[in-house]
Amino acid sequence: MIPATFDYKRANSVDEALRLLGENEDAKLLAGGHSLIPMMKLRLATPALLIDIAGIPNLDQIDSASDPMTVGALTKHAKIAESDELRKKAPVLWDAANDLGDPQVRNRGTIGGASAHGDPSADYPAVLQALDATFTVAGKKGTRKLTAGAFFRGMFETALEPNELLTKIAFAAAPKSAYVKFHHPASHYAVVGAAVVLTMHGSTIGSARVAITGIGDAAFRSAGVEAALAGVNPNDANAVKAACAGAARGVQARSDTFASGRYRAAMADIFTARAVAKAASR
Repeated sequence: MIPATFDYKRANSVDEALRLLGENEDAKLLAGGHSLIPMMKLRLATPALLIDIAGIPNLDQIDSASDPMTVGALTKHAKIAESDELRKKAPVLWDAANDLGDPQVRNRGTIGGASAHGDPSADYPAVLQALDATFTVAGKKGTRKLTAGAFFRGMFETALEPNELLTKIAFAAAPKSAYVKFHHPASHYAVVGAAVVLTMHGSTIGSARVAITGIGDAAFRSAGVEAALAGVNPNDANAVKAACAGAARGVQARSDTFASGRYRAAMADIFTARAVAKAASR
């Protein structure tokens, strides 16, 4: 397929990108392009103008020494996957970056672009909710901050306004964390993916944040599992399994030709338990 005709401009700063967005009602931002370009080729998206933001300075940096840590929105998946500091301090994010897509996607796609796309089977929406991350968004009125839970709203829907730009994502260190998923064999998107962040109290789990993707219209926190995991010894496989039962309870699970909603919900329990065990082992 061939995209509809469009104009192209390169923005060299956040301010320039915002100005171009404000001046062009039917414009889209282009970062890595691995979500937008396929949609344009299928003519599911037909922007009149593409604003290339890939070259904006300082939006592709990882600051793992700060508290909270920050990752620029233009940071490529491969850079996250290669970060030894993230592997130690936020392995749940490192897991996801190493486990998504293929080499071409990892070397061109960005964390900001993937997040802004809001795909219901993407990896980062669950990971960033488990990290309780904060998003910094720039607009013509200045910047605002959103929690990950508020940022992801529904299927391909986020809290970004049409004239706004995601600039960075911040989160606290989470060394006891992990992400595991059931890959779709063709796309490598998550049929089910589970992100877990644990705080230990001695040999038992003091608190947990659990987020799941691939099930419903958007990634979600599993409050029931989070509560049930408190006080559980992660080495007790039966106790972990029991705590993770019903991980997708209350969520309308999607069905498609590859997996039914019932199957996805069942797999959510299994992959959440696997993520808990992996996080506790770190």
